[in-house]
Amino acid sequence: MNLNMQKYKAEEDYPDLSKHNNHMAHCLTKEIYDKLRLKTTKSGYTLDRAIQTGVDNPGHPFIMTVGCVAGDEDSYDTFADLFDPVIEARHNGYKKIDKQPTDLDPSHLKGGDKLDEKYVLSSRVRTGRSIKDISLPPHCSRAERRKVEEVACKALDKLTGELKGKYYPLAGMTDQQQEQLIADHFLFDKPVSPLLLASGMARDWPDGRGIWHNDKKNFLVWVNEEDHLRVISMEKGGKMKDVFTRFCKGLGEVEKHMKSVGYSYMWNEHLGFILTCPSNLGTGIRAGVHLQIPKLSAHAKFDEALKKLRLQKRGTGGVDTAAEGGTFDISNADRLGFSEVALVQMVVDGVEFLIQCEKKLEKGQSVDGDIDGLAQK
Repeated sequence: MNLNMQKYKAEEDYPDLSKHNNHMAHCLTKEIYDKLRLKTTKSGYTLDRAIQTGVDNPGHPFIMTVGCVAGDEDSYDTFADLFDPVIEARHNGYKKIDKQPTDLDPSHLKGGDKLDEKYVLSSRVRTGRSIKDISLPPHCSRAERRKVEEVACKALDKLTGELKGKYYPLAGMTDQQQEQLIADHFLFDKPVSPLLLASGMARDWPDGRGIWHNDKKNFLVWVNEEDHLRVISMEKGGKMKDVFTRFCKGLGEVEKHMKSVGYSYMWNEHLGFILTCPSNLGTGIRAGVHLQIPKLSAHAKFDEALKKLRLQKRGTGGVDTAAEGGTFDISNADRLGFSEVALVQMVVDGVEFLIQCEKKLEKGQSVDGDIDGLAQK
């Protein structure tokens, strides 16, 4: 806590949020600010650091960002008067009394063995994980960041079979390794987004950061990017069930080896897996495919269909990129309130519906009735 804050009244320190459009700005009243501004978490994280990204970045009139980040697991309790309403607004009314289901058993997934590869170019499932008792990236010290790297690397080094692989530290990789990782589209770079920079994500770059992937290059872990760990399972084509099975196995194996040396993932029954941004709480999972649907994507009811299916679209280059040739990255819109299996199931079922619509349009048939008949999930 900044001791100078004690010299001033809350209304004198309260940020001007009059032109802001993010969840934090809508939820942070002067009364809540007064109640929380002098509090700190057990590791010393403050409310003002939590909201800095939302203060510095007013947002977009039509795009609602979150506007706050956690600095440690305790943030969600210490600043619950702010985080609870932000979470409820961001996650479709998810309340502080709700409990997050978790299901990482791929045998519970129905279908997804082979989505039509004329339309599904690739499949991917990814999530984040945080290591308990270590501060999160906006707040961690250099020593803590290096501890994350050490714990992760020791666990990853014990993976065997199809998961066996190698770690490449950003600060220590050769030019040849860097070129190969770029060619594989695996390399992540120093954040340039004002949202991430204001959150403190880029401090000491590239110290303590790195990329691990298995020998088959279909299971990938980023260390100390936006979260402690970003875990990705992927492959070309439409075998989403295989991708999800590898994803679940890898997550479990990594935590098993962490637990052998006294570490585990951050998790509680209310918020599920704890991550830096409230938008990723719960499962943190984003299951998606690169889907080629030029006719349906040009249809007037495409966005309506996605909303009813609880799916979202992005360009194939990621957030805020344009689609090319009618190819979109289609993924689940939700993170919190549904289990991992339920969210992947939404993607499998939704993608199959979208493909059926594309095939109808190719034959000159109407899909208006199909989309109108969709019930909101």
